[in-house]
Order: sequence, then C-alpha cells, then structure tokens
Amino acid sequence: MRSENTHRLAAAPETDWDAQAAAFDDEPDHGLRDPEVRLAWADRLRTWLPGHPADVLDLGCGTGSLSLLAVEQGHRVTGVDRSPAMAERARAKLAGRPATILCGDAVAPPVGQRRFDVVLVRHVLWALPDPAAALRHWRQLLRPGGRFVLVEGVWGTLGPVGIPAARLTALLEPLSRDVRVERLSDDSLLWGKDVDDERYAVVATV
Repeated sequence: MRSENTHRLAAAPETDWDAQAAAFDDEPDHGLRDPEVRLAWADRLRTWLPGHPADVLDLGCGTGSLSLLAVEQGHRVTGVDRSPAMAERARAKLAGRPATILCGDAVAPPVGQRRFDVVLVRHVLWALPDPAAALRHWRQLLRPGGRFVLVEGVWGTLGPVGIPAARLTALLEPLSRDVRVERLSDDSLLWGKDVDDERYAVVATV
C-alpha cells in the first residue's frame, strides 16, 4: 500500500486522480491482481451483495476492480468516477460485460432515482464535505428494500483521516431499517498486508 502521502485513502480531495490513474492498480487492494487478495474481496462482496442478479451503483469506482467482481457474480453495474482517466480504465476493464461506466460526481451521480438495488462505495464517503447529505441523496437512488454497502475506515496516527464506524452508523440510522457493521482490519488478505487501523464495511438495508 502507498505511503499516507500518496495513497488515495489519505489524499486531499483536490488530488489529480487523472495523473494517479496509470499506477492506481499497482496497490494490492486497488488492482486486485494478487489472486488471494482478489479472492478475499470477491468472498466479502458475495456476502454483501444480493444473492440474485441486482443493479449495483458503484460510486467512486476508480478503475473498476470492485465493479468487475460484482459483474462476475452476476450483477449489472453502473460505475461513476469523477476522473476521466479512472473511468476510461474502468471501461476497458469491464468491456463486453453488463456494465456502464460514467464520468461524474459521486455525490450527485448522473443517474435516475430508484433505479438500483445496491449503492456500493469504497473509501469515498469520508472525504466528502457533507457525508450526511450524500447519504440522503444516495438513499433516493435505491429501490425499496435496497441496500448501502459502504467500505470505510480511519487511517493514520499523527493526523488520522476517515470516518469512524460509530459516526457512519449514526448517519445511516434515519435512512435505514437495518445496519450491520463488519470489521475488516484483521483480514490482511484484503489489503495485501497487516493493518492496525480501523477498517470496516457497513451494510444497511433501506
């Protein structure tokens, strides 16, 4: 994983992600090139997503690695990323598959309301200026009975960044009828190394 100065998790919102796109997949949990890391994410995703073919909205999809796993599990995916270079790499990765990749803002993605069964977001929500407002808007994109799948955390020691699980679950309570937190810090295969910070997934049904 990259150092805190360059890793997407700890980068400033104004980071030039077009410039970062070429090397983005070099990180184990980004490109999922290591078979064990890829399998670890695929196994987790299978438990978070519906057991039947569903419409998944992957916001801040980056180069499309999680989108690809979702498609391989039988889902239809719409990915959105604000970086044209990231979106282009995602399109190439998902070419010929039931997926659409759009360039746009994750906070207000260029999609219609109540179209999706899942809103999937990894390491994006913490960096938004108003995560509560983003969640309220994303809630409108879900069909009745849909779900949020949010992978987040808190990284760093001297100047930690991120969103604690307790805060995220509190934000979701008015929007969801069931909220489940799954700790991810102790699964080194997901990250390609041992980690000692807070990493987790929240699955919230609306």
